[in-house]
Amino acid sequence: MIPASDDARATDSARKRELLEAAYQYVLGNGLADMSLRPLAKEIGSSPRVLLFLFGSKDGLVRALLARAREEELRYLAALRDERGGLAATARDVWAWLADPAHRALLALWVEGYARSLLGEPGPWAGFGRDTVRDWLDLLAERQFAGRDGPYAESERTLLLAVLRGALLDLLATGDTDRVTRAVHRHLHLV
Repeated sequence: MIPASDDARATDSARKRELLEAAYQYVLGNGLADMSLRPLAKEIGSSPRVLLFLFGSKDGLVRALLARAREEELRYLAALRDERGGLAATARDVWAWLADPAHRALLALWVEGYARSLLGEPGPWAGFGRDTVRDWLDLLAERQFAGRDGPYAESERTLLLAVLRGALLDLLATGDTDRVTRAVHRHLHLV
């Protein structure tokens, strides 16, 4: 076993976790796209130098922030896995969570990470969209009671996820919760 270097120990510090959480709260309100280290560091009581030391680079910090956002998603998915219900019931629960105004900042950040990952460039965004799609499709597969291994079942899950994702984009763009929720429930009636 290779002993941990001083740099590795420093990167796992309580200070790093504290700064990551503060930076996460900052990007929930300000987004990631135009994030600059100097204003971020000032806002969270640090310096660009400390952030670069702890996260290795700006890309390293962005990767850590995207991972932190994904933790929120995975925590919700884990809670959903403990509940019982089929595909439509699961989708209703998911939509209720997505439509909750308390999650708007997180979901806007998620959409930003998802959209940036579609550009296919290497960097902190790489794979973010693909990984979150896989997370959600895995949950939906678990909640599909019969025939979840066939191509029809897979297409049913994919369509449901596409409807939820599209509805989320519409909701974030317009804030029209009632209209979008009616549309989601109409689709779920057909599932």
